[in-house]
Amino acid sequence: MRKTTKHIIHGVFGDEEPLMEACKKLRAQGIRIKDVYSPMPIHGLDNLIGLPRTWMAITAFIYGLTGLGLATLMMWYMMIHDWPNDIGGKPNWAYFYNIPAFIPISFESTVFCAAHGMALTYLLRCWLVPGAKAKNPDPRTTDDKFLILLDIADHQVAQAEAVLKACHAEEINHKGTYEVEPKYTLEESYQ
Repeated sequence: MRKTTKHIIHGVFGDEEPLMEACKKLRAQGIRIKDVYSPMPIHGLDNLIGLPRTWMAITAFIYGLTGLGLATLMMWYMMIHDWPNDIGGKPNWAYFYNIPAFIPISFESTVFCAAHGMALTYLLRCWLVPGAKAKNPDPRTTDDKFLILLDIADHQVAQAEAVLKACHAEEINHKGTYEVEPKYTLEESYQ
């Protein structure tokens, strides 16, 4: 089998409506969108370009449970086990009798751990650490432009350009090509 050539194409848009229309049409024609860069979040774009659902919500839940567990352990140790106090006539010999008094601390600790854990997870997942190289292909997408990044084969280039032009892309930039080694299947390796 011979090598195939892949093309990197950027479609730059001035508004999110034509960008979303282009995403719909590209996906309908079987063209895979590698990424979309936007100066703001666009609701529903991840489903539109075929991104799978992330695990970020589950990690937030785990961080929240961690905060709740740590707060419960801390309150039990301080208020029941180590130094029991009679505050407002509440019994101090069992934790479950004092739960209503501990709700604000439990809530705040849950939110604190979930928020800080998610911030750190986001920064590490996106690799936004000091000294990291920017992954953004066009700095204008942080201000007022929207960009579709396509990484497509030779036979899809004309089709993709036609869709981008039909959806009123302000710019269509060819950023380069590269060769891809074919992937062999088990049957092909024996022939």
